Amino acid sequence: MDWIEITISTNTEGADIVSEALMRQGAVGTQIIDRNDVPDPDKPNGYWELIDRKMLDEMPEEVQVKAWFTSVEELRGLQNCLNALPELTGMDLGTLKVSQEGVHEQDWAECWKQYYKPFRAGERLVIKPSWENWEEKPGDLIIELDPGMAFGTGTHETTSMCVELIEKHYHGGKMLDVGTGSGILAIAAAKLGAHDVLGVDIDPMAVQVAIENVEKNHLSDKIKIVEGDLVKGLEDADCDFAVANILADVIKLLAAPLRSHLTENATFVCSGILAEREKEVTEILKVNGYRIFDRIQKGDWVALAARVN
Repeated sequence: MDWIEITISTNTEGADIVSEALMRQGAVGTQIIDRNDVPDPDKPNGYWELIDRKMLDEMPEEVQVKAWFTSVEELRGLQNCLNALPELTGMDLGTLKVSQEGVHEQDWAECWKQYYKPFRAGERLVIKPSWENWEEKPGDLIIELDPGMAFGTGTHETTSMCVELIEKHYHGGKMLDVGTGSGILAIAAAKLGAHDVLGVDIDPMAVQVAIENVEKNHLSDKIKIVEGDLVKGLEDADCDFAVANILADVIKLLAAPLRSHLTENATFVCSGILAEREKEVTEILKVNGYRIFDRIQKGDWVALAARVN
């Protein structure tokens, strides 16, 4: 089967927004190619595997979001959708230039793998695709992760910050991962000792990928993945620790309904927040009874850890 490949030029701030818009347009999968997701090999920070300079040099200067569609009909209205995004979000999303080409299924399935290498997230967790090798060190907790067409390889600052905060502040109890994507944060929690984890995602394809990744890591007895819209309709989902790596607007919508699912002194970790929007997210959290006690910033992105009062 052949596919229509669409490439949108954007920036780091707009990558996830454009990706979500393309999925809503009917794309069967997206890939974000962002030089900022790859550490500078000339400035190792101690967490990442050394990266081949050639790979970094070959990456495009502009951030690119690639998406794959099965038919031309699905592309109708795409340009209007993209044109409306800057006004709807109030953000500079870059040029939003569109290019199109046809690709064979095998090429599409393999092309993104060249940018996905093993790396360390936090102190102990190592995230690696199944086709790559890693020289394991004492204390390493290995997560085998094949993101497929879902979000969440772990390389984005927002995901790595969530992993760090989970590693730092998870001390047991039930965990809820809202917008689980590839399942990376749910799996990280289970690797760190969580025995009862629920991952929720609105995208059925993400749910399937997350289930496969849970099985790949032999954690099906600890993690359950379900399809759902944030916490709507969740029953018996009270938790001691919740995480949401989504976007600022969604976190603002989630704050109030999530509150009813959190036990006393529960922790809520959230990211996907641009630094310029941190204040409005913080205010919403405080209004809904959360107290922020930890914060991480990497580049333009912020992650927060809060407890219910």
